[in-house]
Amino acid sequence: MKDDLILETISVTKNFFGDKSTGVNNITIFVPKGKITAIVGESGSGKTTLLNLLYGTIQPDHGEVFFKEEQVLSRDHGIQHAHQVMRMVTQNGIDMNPDSTVWETIRDGLPPEDLSHEIKRVTEALNMLNIYPLKDYPFGKLSGGEKQRVTIAKALISRPQVLLLDEPFNQVDAFYREALQHDIRQIVREWKTTVVLVSHDPAEILSMADELIVIKEGEIVENGSPDVLYHSPNLLYTSQILASGSKITSYQAKICGIKSRRGIVVIYAENIRIVSFGKKWFVKMVLFKGFYEELIIEREGVTLRVMNYKRGKYKTGSQVSIKITKYFEFGKWEN
Repeated sequence: MKDDLILETISVTKNFFGDKSTGVNNITIFVPKGKITAIVGESGSGKTTLLNLLYGTIQPDHGEVFFKEEQVLSRDHGIQHAHQVMRMVTQNGIDMNPDSTVWETIRDGLPPEDLSHEIKRVTEALNMLNIYPLKDYPFGKLSGGEKQRVTIAKALISRPQVLLLDEPFNQVDAFYREALQHDIRQIVREWKTTVVLVSHDPAEILSMADELIVIKEGEIVENGSPDVLYHSPNLLYTSQILASGSKITSYQAKICGIKSRRGIVVIYAENIRIVSFGKKWFVKMVLFKGFYEELIIEREGVTLRVMNYKRGKYKTGSQVSIKITKYFEFGKWEN
C-alpha cells in the first residue's frame, strides 16, 4: 500500500440473506491519509455497509480490507491494532448512558493508560467541540445536535487515526451544523486525522469532503474530487445526487433551445439565468430558500428549477425569460 493511503478494500463483497441486491459487491476503494472522504448514494445503496466493513463491525463474504499493511478482520475474531486506532460515530448514539454527565461520557472514551490525564484530555475535547458549558449536564437531557457533538468528542479524545461518521449531522440543527463541520475540518488539519463519512446531503459532502465515492446498488460508480464530480459528472445518477436541477428529455430540451445529442438532459438550477427578453416561461411556484428563492417555471409542459437571488421580484403567475448557460447530456446517443 502507498504511504499516502490509510484504508483500502480489495474486491470486497458483503450481502445479506443471500441477496446480491443487498450490501456491497466487488468494491475496491482507496482512502487517503489525513483527508475527508465522503461516501454518497441513495438510501439502500450500501453506504453504511461499506463503513462497517472498514471499521471491522462485519466480515466481508469475499475480498479484503486493509488498514495500512494490516488486514482488518471482523471484531468477532478479536481486537486488532487497526480496531484500536479507529472510532465510529453513528447517528443514533445507542451506546450512550443517558444518565451519565457529558464529562463522564467523554472520559469513557479515554484508553486506560490515559486516565491519569483525564482533566487535561477531557477539557481539551470539550473545548475542541465547543461544549465545555455542558460538562455537568446528563447526556439524555441534551438536544440532538449537542448529543452528536458529545459523541464525536468521545470518539476523538483517544486521538484516533481514523474517524468514521455515519450520517453525522442528521440530528443537528442547521444553526449548529456548519459550526460542527468547521470543527471537524479543523481537527483534520491539526491532527491529520483521516475521516470517512456517509451522508445523503449534498451540501454536507460538497463543503466538507476532499474525495467523493459515489455508490449505487452496492457498487462504486464514480469517484473523485467534489469539484470535478459536481461540475463534470459522468453519470446522471451523480448529477442528481449532488445538485438541485431539472431532468428533461431531448425532445423537451428543444423547447429550452437545446439541441441534445443524447436522450436525457440535466440543467442545474444555478445554470439558468433570468434575462430581459426571449420566450416567456410561466412562474408556477416560488420557494423561499433563505437568502435566495427557487422558481419553478413551466413552458409547453416542460418544468425547470431556477435559482433567483432577487427575492420578491417574481411572483407566482408572472412570466420570465431565461438563458441556459450550461447543461449535461446523458443516456443513449440519438441519431
